[in-house]
Amino acid sequence: MRKGPRNLITDVAGLRVGNAEDARVLTGSTVLVGDAPFTAAVHVMGGAPGTRETDLLAPDKTVQQVDALVLSGGSAFGLDAASGVADGLRAAGRGFDVGGQKVPIVPAAILFDLLNGGQKEWAENPYKSLGKAALDASAEDFALGASGAGIGATTATGRGGLGSASLVLPGGQTVGALVAVNALGSPTVGESQHFWAAPFELDGEFGGLGPAPAGAFDPLASPRLKGGPGENTTIGIVATDATLTQAGAQRMATAAHDGYARALYPSHTPFDGDLIFGVSTGVRPLADPVADPILLGHAAALCMARAIARGVYEAN
Repeated sequence: MRKGPRNLITDVAGLRVGNAEDARVLTGSTVLVGDAPFTAAVHVMGGAPGTRETDLLAPDKTVQQVDALVLSGGSAFGLDAASGVADGLRAAGRGFDVGGQKVPIVPAAILFDLLNGGQKEWAENPYKSLGKAALDASAEDFALGASGAGIGATTATGRGGLGSASLVLPGGQTVGALVAVNALGSPTVGESQHFWAAPFELDGEFGGLGPAPAGAFDPLASPRLKGGPGENTTIGIVATDATLTQAGAQRMATAAHDGYARALYPSHTPFDGDLIFGVSTGVRPLADPVADPILLGHAAALCMARAIARGVYEAN
């Protein structure tokens, strides 16, 4: 395997990402949109998720494809970002056709950034406008770190951020990850600056410090934690151009949660809403229906671990 040319989720052809931020409020939104509708699923392992339209992502539901996905700050207010994206897509003639009416399908997930020091005393929340602005800004290249949904994110040891990474598999399929890191736990080992994800780093993409030295981590010590209940959540997307059913996309998202566990200590707590969307653009058929899904899940976990560390590194 090798990194994609951008080392971004947009190395999966046909996908674009847009960011929008409000520096005064210290929050933002990030949108993943396809040139065409794409298959999507979701897997939640955290105990405190905040979502919109994720029920329809189950394999037994009628709608199998979506027009966009939204990651946003703002806690429950941030779900409004998807409304701005839906308005923009409808204006562009996008959406699920119901008797001539176009209904854009835009699932969303949010993180909590309401206690990060920004000015949150709004009369009307900014997220619908941020969602539309993020859609308008969508492109193959986009900023990482303190951008989009990651601008106001934090972790137990400092700033969180927006990260992304990609891999091209031996069979030619591409896998990419996008994540907004706002974790209860820590992305770094003990008091050091070494990332938990260091064994998976490629070409110094998050500083090149390598694994932590011996003694930097006490496995019997209580982990460093941030804040209290409801103040966290890491939300992400893994995408591939391989042809997957909705069930296959969900399985890839499930495997990608290993990336959370490799990069954040601890992860999947009762006070994190840890969630990953799985996406397939479906343009590359699987050569081996047994081996290929295993490799896709493995690559998704690798990309997610790297994306988490990369987002935190770029923000700091």
